[in-house]
Amino acid sequence: MAVKRKLIEVSIPLDEINKQSAREKQPFTRDHPRSLHIWWARRPLVAARAVLFAQLIDDPSSSPDLFPTESAQRVERERLHNLIKRMVVWESSNDPRLLDEVRAELSKQFAGAPPKILDPFAGGGTIPLEAQRLGLEAHASDLNPVAVLINRALIEIPPRFEGIEPIHPGLAGTRNTWPDATGLAEDMRHYGAWLRDEAEQRLAAAYPKVALPQGGEATAVAWIWARTVRCPNPACGIDLPLVRTWWLSKRRGKEAILVPGVLDGRAVFSVSNDAKSVPSEDGTVGRTGAVCISCQTPVGLAYIRAEGQSGRIGSQLMATVAEGDRARVYVAADETQEAAALVNRPSDLPPGDIPDQALSFRVRAYGMDQYVDLFSTRQSLALATLSDLVADARAQVRADALAAGLPEGEPLAEGGGGATAYADAVATYLGLAVSRYADMSNALCSWNATNQNVRALFSRQAIPMAWDFAEVNPFGAISITGTVEAAANSIRTWSSPVGVARQQDAATADYTGYVVSTDPPYYDNIGYSDLSDFFYVWLRRSLQEVHPDLLSTILVPKAEELVANPYRHGGRDGARTFFEAGFEHVFERARSVAGNEFPITVYYAFKQSEDDESGEASTGWETILASMVRAGWQITATWPIRSERTGRAVGLNTNALASSVVLSLRPRPDDAPVTDRRGFIAAMKRELGPALRELQQGGIAPVDLPQSAIGPGMAVFSRYANVIESDGSEMAVRSALARINEVLDELLTEQEGDFDPTTRFAIAWYRSNGYDAGAFGDAENLARARATAVSAMERGGILSARAGKVQLYRPTDLPDDYDVTSDQHTSAWEALQHTIRIQESKGIPAAGAFLHDASRRSDGAVDLDLVKELAYLVFQVAEKNGWTKDAISFNGIATSWSELLDSGRTAAPVSTAATLDFDALDE
Repeated sequence: MAVKRKLIEVSIPLDEINKQSAREKQPFTRDHPRSLHIWWARRPLVAARAVLFAQLIDDPSSSPDLFPTESAQRVERERLHNLIKRMVVWESSNDPRLLDEVRAELSKQFAGAPPKILDPFAGGGTIPLEAQRLGLEAHASDLNPVAVLINRALIEIPPRFEGIEPIHPGLAGTRNTWPDATGLAEDMRHYGAWLRDEAEQRLAAAYPKVALPQGGEATAVAWIWARTVRCPNPACGIDLPLVRTWWLSKRRGKEAILVPGVLDGRAVFSVSNDAKSVPSEDGTVGRTGAVCISCQTPVGLAYIRAEGQSGRIGSQLMATVAEGDRARVYVAADETQEAAALVNRPSDLPPGDIPDQALSFRVRAYGMDQYVDLFSTRQSLALATLSDLVADARAQVRADALAAGLPEGEPLAEGGGGATAYADAVATYLGLAVSRYADMSNALCSWNATNQNVRALFSRQAIPMAWDFAEVNPFGAISITGTVEAAANSIRTWSSPVGVARQQDAATADYTGYVVSTDPPYYDNIGYSDLSDFFYVWLRRSLQEVHPDLLSTILVPKAEELVANPYRHGGRDGARTFFEAGFEHVFERARSVAGNEFPITVYYAFKQSEDDESGEASTGWETILASMVRAGWQITATWPIRSERTGRAVGLNTNALASSVVLSLRPRPDDAPVTDRRGFIAAMKRELGPALRELQQGGIAPVDLPQSAIGPGMAVFSRYANVIESDGSEMAVRSALARINEVLDELLTEQEGDFDPTTRFAIAWYRSNGYDAGAFGDAENLARARATAVSAMERGGILSARAGKVQLYRPTDLPDDYDVTSDQHTSAWEALQHTIRIQESKGIPAAGAFLHDASRRSDGAVDLDLVKELAYLVFQVAEKNGWTKDAISFNGIATSWSELLDSGRTAAPVSTAATLDFDALDE
């Protein structure tokens, strides 16, 4: 049976997926599953949703009986693209009608029996959760117990208790239905509030009210501390505060600044609301060291590190942030507040040493050797108390569930669904909420003076040093209640099968019967296991009895973690060997049982590194491509998924990008042929051209075209068992990538032959001069070679020829009153330039109307497909020459092409001359 190509192997609406991925990452995104718990380098949910759908759905070209012509296939492909565009809008994520439509499409494809999805590197649960959203049976596995616990909370627990009524007294019977997991979420809020109140009673003495300067008391929001070291100047010797900034609030009209001083050999601080009172030096410490506020002696970082490793870094309270009347109130430190923080550290805190050379850690240099050293004594006491209260809350939930009539049943870990399992479920979310709260309740958080809030530790996947730090009040405005509420809001069910999340090494997983989509570790980018220990030590304390299978070890397992970690694997070479061998073993194992009905999809992020011996750049990108080829996979597509939107044009020859790449792969036949360099290049030239046009027709942005073209190029390379170089050696992936880029360049250049003489001249002139002036003689020679003349093009309005110089008009130089319906000789170049002018000055509807008029002229209609191809072509020219502003304009036309055509049809018939009523179009 012929292999049916899937949509992901041909065309996806990449630009819309990327736009929505960027929107999803914005802080305002509500009820996002990332609120449940911290995980690093999550892929956007909307991207995973689109990839899974496109991985399973046939491309129309695979059904010639239904779609016999290219035109019919294009129409059907556009229908599927439109469905994807709707499903990737975050606000539509839980739209039941849309989800039913998507599921119906999948059900039609598989006669009601869609395949099971497996992510063997499940991490934060993005792919399994989205598989479940699409109505698919989701299976997640990971070696890391924190990841497995997150996945259980996302895909196992909510469906198991779907539609259940809250069991806590007071809400039972108040509503007829509790859809999805709303009943479970309501119990989480109730018992979370109980946990907070109980902890506040036990810790009341450690969190006193704040005496306000104007009288009265208020609840503390946070305390601002400075680390201190003894000034090395013997004549001074004060405890020098290490402070990065004196600002407490930068909000206009409500400025607050710390003003340091020295009194009786001790640093003291007052709070000023005068913005002009900021000391000349904003803080005492920088990248190279510190300066004493008393004697101005420079203090190097080497001295500070030595003091830290000797246990002589201290801390001093500088100010307290209190809750005011709709505003923060900043109060200078006093003895009462400082003394309240001097509690004894609990004696039974979780053990755990921070590794000597853990990836992404910077704190051991300052004497922080254990994970508990990352917390102040009061923070340790609060987290220990909250963690211990999870067990008490669990007992209360179980008692209330039994009183509400639930059978006792088996524990959650044994598949139970009664009172015991329900208590375990609520406790799981409360334990995750306490663990997540540690991200903002540790001695490495800082105060954000701009938004007057605490900056959590894991804004990136690292644990960096913080000099002055903010200690939040767990019972104030930034309280544990917030993380409980976030966890309650993040869980949802979609009437899907109960998911399965298990702890398992991907190298030993059974891949039989699954369609694989996965986001594996990124070479040496992130030390997941070491970072996870930060949370694991608290999760183990609160949930070991609930999840004994997951939380049995003192720390997260690390030896088999598939990360290139030099300190665990005998240096850089050993780390690379370990990673590559492990990676290939995993995908060889998956390859051994994979069928050919579906491709697998693999996400990967770029990581540039340097090969010390050769001096040549080596990337994790090349590593994964080479590993996949060696493991017996054929790469059929590569799609750049951008969750960061930047104005930077991405280099054609670098294959770099802002976020990650999704690879589509199929098993390479065991009897795959061998070819030589010439045969490889010839096959690419035959196949890359049609693939290039499919990509352009599918709405791939010019900035993403080089990376996307890697897919069909690598499909040719990886279909062969070997490609032999002219010297008899095997062609390396790096060489193959270079050849793919060369052929892509040639194909784009060959497209010039499709254009009219004026456009061919303009392309060649732009390639040499951009929009700058050049010699008339050169221009005339170039024009004659293309069967035109400079004078004719000047009359045509695309350039000026004065004083022996020729210069192409920029879009902004073109006349506003140009009427395309009366110009009988509009070239593709002129049409593109006017489209840019109109879109950037008057918007997409007006530009779409212009294109519609140009294509509908009775005399000499403009070929819009050529205008679009021209945008791709000149983008490459602008990008290579570093003309970023031009590249953004060309990219903007190509990425909005479908919208331009749609709006043109809607607005037609209109004129694009100066009399066009653009306000009416906007309405």
